[in-house]
Amino acid sequence: MTTYTVCVIVGSLRKDSLNKRLAHGLTRLAPQNFQFQFVNIGDLPLYNEEDDANQSLPVKRVKHAIEESDGVLFITPEYNRSIPGVLKNALDHGSRPYSHNSWSKKPAGIIGISLGAMGTSMAQQHLRNILAYLNMPTLGQPEAFLKMSDDFFTEDGDIGEDSRSFLQDWMSQFTKWIALHSKK
Repeated sequence: MTTYTVCVIVGSLRKDSLNKRLAHGLTRLAPQNFQFQFVNIGDLPLYNEEDDANQSLPVKRVKHAIEESDGVLFITPEYNRSIPGVLKNALDHGSRPYSHNSWSKKPAGIIGISLGAMGTSMAQQHLRNILAYLNMPTLGQPEAFLKMSDDFFTEDGDIGEDSRSFLQDWMSQFTKWIALHSKK
């Protein structure tokens, strides 16, 4: 059985982030031949084109993780109707210098959770636009705009019973997408 490695990039830095909890819960729903590598983006310097010729170690670490992966799972909150700055910064670093786009041709999935009724829909749409430009084939369906509820997670961090079936289907579609588009 082929093993796939997927980078998990969470667009929130907060220790107890709902989206970090979602990331951990989702990875538990994946088939056993999928391995997930959580990629820290919080230590990246702000992107500055002048640094392209001499990228910092955190930038090189992130770019290497992306390049060695079979795909990327983006889990993002929504800040002011868009993606968080820390996520945009990571996307910019990964795409530079010009002609060294680490994201190119990496299949991706996007999901997020929020307290609001729109469930990160605007952030996901903005991220889709960026990923299209970065040449990342991105899972289109099923979409998942998740609203936090008291029973969304179990005490041990699993996805709660009311959401598990939907998210199991989402993860099944995502893993099929990675297998279809990976270079293995």
